[in-house]
Amino acid sequence: MHPFAHRLLIAALPLSLLGAAVSHASEVELPRTMAWTAYGTNSSGYAQAVAIGNMLQNHYGSSVRILPGDNDVSRMTPLKQGRVDLCACGIASYYGAEGVMMFADRDWGPQPLRVITTSTASFGLSLAVAGDLGVETPADLAGKRIAYIRGDDALNKGTEAYLAFGGLTWDDVERVDYPGYARSFDGIIAGDVDASFTTTVTPPAQQLASSPRGISWPVLDPNDEAGWERMAAVAPYFQPHEVTAGAGGISADNPVPSASYPYPIVVANQDLDDKVAYGLIRAMNDHYDDYKDNAPGAVGYALEYQDLQWVVPFHDAVVEYYKEIDVWTDDMQAHQDQLVERQNVLLQAWEAFMADAPSDSDAFTTEWMAARASALTDAGFEPIFE
Repeated sequence: MHPFAHRLLIAALPLSLLGAAVSHASEVELPRTMAWTAYGTNSSGYAQAVAIGNMLQNHYGSSVRILPGDNDVSRMTPLKQGRVDLCACGIASYYGAEGVMMFADRDWGPQPLRVITTSTASFGLSLAVAGDLGVETPADLAGKRIAYIRGDDALNKGTEAYLAFGGLTWDDVERVDYPGYARSFDGIIAGDVDASFTTTVTPPAQQLASSPRGISWPVLDPNDEAGWERMAAVAPYFQPHEVTAGAGGISADNPVPSASYPYPIVVANQDLDDKVAYGLIRAMNDHYDDYKDNAPGAVGYALEYQDLQWVVPFHDAVVEYYKEIDVWTDDMQAHQDQLVERQNVLLQAWEAFMADAPSDSDAFTTEWMAARASALTDAGFEPIFE
């Protein structure tokens, strides 16, 4: 079965369900003040949080204080400590829920996160490839020089996922290490490397597009089931996506079949008060028109863009809301139950591991990842991260 075939993107639902004129069992009750973390002040994620905060203030008198964070640690730490209610995070929230990469650390471990909502916008997440190489699909990257960004797990995992789609691994390409993401694009323009992972709308991609080398984006055939299965095995958070905004002439009239995952991913801890979680999701749907045009990408919070069978479980009160408006199905509930069970397996494995964990940090990470994989496998789950 196609790994994404079971997903119901809400566009298939009757239009009557998409309006706000649906009877609701509960009222919106939000606290007078909330605190969120988000990306830095120049990011679209921060702008979206401000737009949503303005809507909540206007309709419910609930003021949102937004704390910008420059990296995953500074965004996730206040959530872990209970100092903020929500994080408008990136894909690191998934790594946190799984207890991997930077979270395979004594101070972290698997985090009991729950999704409130996500935004999936018009851009894609892809490998930007120098336009002078004739690369049309990920398989064409064999033997090419591919950027590896030191210290950026999410970007490198994205690159690995694209290679997997084409049946390739890092062993099939020439890996070129860079200290930072922007530097890798300088390298492509200078002719020192051929591709680097990014969003299709980012300024470095625009700079590459206007350079002598130009830019191309590998096409991911939505019907290539084997390719999508290979990609999902590496990074199950990617979804097929028709990209309609991006460098190199991507537009609604000139789309590229590619992949994406949500950004931001608005997450809370599982113990966030039910009234707050319910109030947020209902307010964001009821008053979508009030904020959708007030920040780049905010249109992506529409109900029709929500993937209700993704990789991090929803907050229970969000599930209740979706049941109330008749969009929640038995398949979605089964998927949710599996995600919650997976998280419980991870949390129990972490507790058992910490009872006798090694003090050396390298040994700690190695042994935790082995214990994690073993616990998941024993419970019938794919470890995904080894």
